[in-house]
Amino acid sequence: MSDGSSYTFGTVVASGMDSTREQVTAALREQGFGILTEIDVQATLREKLGVEGDPYLILGACNPQLAHRALEAEPSIGALLPCNVVLRAEAGGTRVEIMDPVAALQVASGAGVAAVAAEARERLQRVAASLEAG
Repeated sequence: MSDGSSYTFGTVVASGMDSTREQVTAALREQGFGILTEIDVQATLREKLGVEGDPYLILGACNPQLAHRALEAEPSIGALLPCNVVLRAEAGGTRVEIMDPVAALQVASGAGVAAVAAEARERLQRVAASLEAG
């Protein structure tokens, strides 16, 4: 796994955006996540600002069981959901950056949220690892 930032982790996949999106979606599904939202940043910037940019997708991934547990522990946590997965074009492939749930949810208090964030992180790290092995 390559280093992301203080709030992401991920990897680079040696394939184009479409193929990588399929791989990411399948890997997320294996860990109990589905895609709730998809934002095509490149298309949005072109439409709204007339700016041409590189391919950039934001996938909003959700594991319903984990989301339910988090909402039960802290009803306002919905403002920090879903877990975002970014796919962006990079020389030689596609960079996949996954939001680190522990970093993102540390603003919430309570052991229940921390436990859910830790489990989500483990599952999402398995997603990144499977993309590297892929």
